[in-house]
Amino acid sequence: MTNASRSSARERLVSRKEAAAWIRGCQRRSERVVFASGCFDLLHVGHVRSLEQAASFGDRLVVGVNSDASVRKLKGSGRPILPARQRAEMLAALHCVDRVLVFGGDTPRATLAALRPDVYAKGGDWPLAVLRQKDVPDGLELEIRRLRQIPGVRTTEIVKRARRAR
Repeated sequence: MTNASRSSARERLVSRKEAAAWIRGCQRRSERVVFASGCFDLLHVGHVRSLEQAASFGDRLVVGVNSDASVRKLKGSGRPILPARQRAEMLAALHCVDRVLVFGGDTPRATLAALRPDVYAKGGDWPLAVLRQKDVPDGLELEIRRLRQIPGVRTTEIVKRARRAR
């Protein structure tokens, strides 16, 4: 692939509607589409390794990024550190990521319903039963894969260490 044929990170940022259409096209070509989601506030090696693993479960990887409001609700005041658009663009720059979208809500349930990927990949710290109950819409048939956890690499801990070092 030449540099001229590569899309930029910004070009890989899409709306939910655009992502759904793109996924349908991939599936028509018999490509297996994986969806992974998270806050990704302060991108770190654990995120990169998890997304590389998620990409290995299929042919294409779509990443959902929690909106600023949902990160604040999930992680508390002072978060996110980086706005959603910046978090999404950094993820889109990763070689293993094909498309990125920002979603609202505490879970990607509505996004999964709209996108209908083949695989849902989520961090290993989430119990499978919780993922099935809270994230996956009723009637949506997809494979759920839990990702390896990278010990000692957590955004919340990185933020705590940085704040103590001030």
